[in-house]
Parts: sequence; structure tokens; C-alpha cells
Amino acid sequence: MKYRKFGKLDWNISEIGFGAWAIGGDMWGPQKDEESVKALHKAIDLGVNFIDTAQGYGNGHSEEIIGKVLKNRSEDIFIATKIPPVPGISWPPPDNYPLRSAFPKSYIIEKCEESLRRLGRDTIDVYQFHTWSVNFNNEDEWFEAVEELKKAGKIRAFGVSVPDTTPDIIISSIINGRIDSVQLIFNLFEQYPKWNILPVCGKYGTAVIVRVPFDEGALTGKYTPETKFPDGDVRNHYFRGNNLKKVIERVDNIKKYFSLKYSGQEIADSALRFCLSEDNVSTVIPGIRNIRQAELNTSVSDGKLFAPEEMKDMEKFYWRKNFWFEEEKN
Repeated sequence: MKYRKFGKLDWNISEIGFGAWAIGGDMWGPQKDEESVKALHKAIDLGVNFIDTAQGYGNGHSEEIIGKVLKNRSEDIFIATKIPPVPGISWPPPDNYPLRSAFPKSYIIEKCEESLRRLGRDTIDVYQFHTWSVNFNNEDEWFEAVEELKKAGKIRAFGVSVPDTTPDIIISSIINGRIDSVQLIFNLFEQYPKWNILPVCGKYGTAVIVRVPFDEGALTGKYTPETKFPDGDVRNHYFRGNNLKKVIERVDNIKKYFSLKYSGQEIADSALRFCLSEDNVSTVIPGIRNIRQAELNTSVSDGKLFAPEEMKDMEKFYWRKNFWFEEEKN
């Protein structure tokens, strides 16, 4: 496993982290806790020391499983979790949404205590907002809450998981030094961040956590037109209507490209390697729910990165979409 600095902080974190949404057990199909526990142990055995979860993953169940596993581990593991906005708020909130309606100060502090209890920890390494409105950049109340939590030793760093297609709405808070990390989507399709927010993060020493490196599994190359997802699985919505068909068409083109240019390299490996080849990325957090996924994802951390000219050539796969809110047209 290779390790990278986490922004300005003197942390060495695994460049492949553990994305813990699926082990919450409520939105990615059936998931047995014993499989989740085995996956976490295997990932840690293979050098993973960064785990990203959220209060909303299984109503805190993901945090609870992580807490149980860490009781039996002696390694220094960095934990990042996320606080959702007050229930009933749209994701992402409107541009001019008042912060107090989404993340009031008392709520930020109260929810942090709940995460600490579930994780069985005294401190959260990275406490993140699970969404963001551009108007929050102009507010002070959230920053006051964050500073209080830091001074009390409840959290070590603060970050934001930015909306899927508008990652740059956090830039002014980065420039103002209020953000330690940004979690965003960056993959072979969603390359937009490298032309705006990633250079800004690099300049100001803000850590970058890359989520959705496989575009909700599509860039593993395993989906076919006959693929069905379990009831309650979020991918039923994401790949609704014509979405799955259009994704598969583009993934097939990517498969052909890699089979010709990089003989023997699986598309899933290439998708992770693409993310790791961006200098300003601190860690990539593919979803991991079993031992096999832990093994496959961590195996890509071998130091073999794409050269700048290769990354430039892959811009041909750039595709901006927003499947959570829009269905692809025929």
C-alpha cells in the first residue's frame, strides 16, 4: 500500500481507503454484518488506514460496525464521517439556503457526539458536512461549531462532501482557510474537477477524498443490459430508464481502449489508477463490502500511475451527467 499526505495535515493515509456506504446495509442491497466485518479486517490487513463513513449509512449502522472492528485493531486508523443536514432538507440545498436551517450549531455538535458513541472513539479524524450550499460560504455559525469541536478535541479536521456536479461551490471556503478536506466525485467520466477545484486544493493544501471512482459500479465493467439490482438498492434509481444502456455503451468503448492500449489491464484497475494519477488526490474511497473487493481495490496501490500525456488522452471519456436528478435521453 502506498501512502499520501492528507493536505496540510501531517498524516500519512492510504491512497486507497475504505468506502463504507454499502456496509450500512440499507441502500446497496442485502449485506451481512459478518461480511462487512471480514471486509474491514482484510482491508486493514492490506494496509488501508483511512475509512470513510456517514451518520446516514444505515442510520449509523456503518459507524457501529466500524467501531466494533476497531476495538480489535491496534493500528492507527483515520476515520472520516459525515453529518447529514436537518431531516427534510433537499440535497443539495438551494444556492441561497440559510445554513441555520440545514446545519444549526447545536445540531452539528449533538450529531458529532452521536458519531463518537457509535464509533467508540474520543475523536473523529475528519468530520464532514454531507452536502453543501454555496451560501454556506458566507455563514459563520458552522465554522464556530467546528472550531469548538476542534478545541474540545472532538474532531481533528473538518471537511465537506460536495454535491456531485458542482464541486467548485466550496472554493471560497477553501481560499479562506476554513476547510481541511473536500470529498468529491472524480472518475473517467466525471473529470470536471481537475480543471477547477483540484488545482485550488493543491494550491491551498486542502486534502482531496475521491468518491465514486467506479461511477456507482459501472466502471468496473460488470454491468450488462440484463443487470438487475435488488429492491431498495439506490442503483435502481441511478440507472433507471435509459441510463444503464447509455453507460454500458460508453463503458464498452473504454474497455476497448484499455484492451488495445494496456493489454491485460482490467477496466476497474484502470478506473482506480486514473484517480490515483491526479497529483492533488489524497485518497480514493471505492465502496468495499467483502474480502474480494478489499483485495482487488488495494492491489491497484502499486505505484504504477498514468503519465500526464496518458491522462490527457483519456479526456476523450469525459461525460458530465447527473443521473440522480436527470434521466439520459434516447
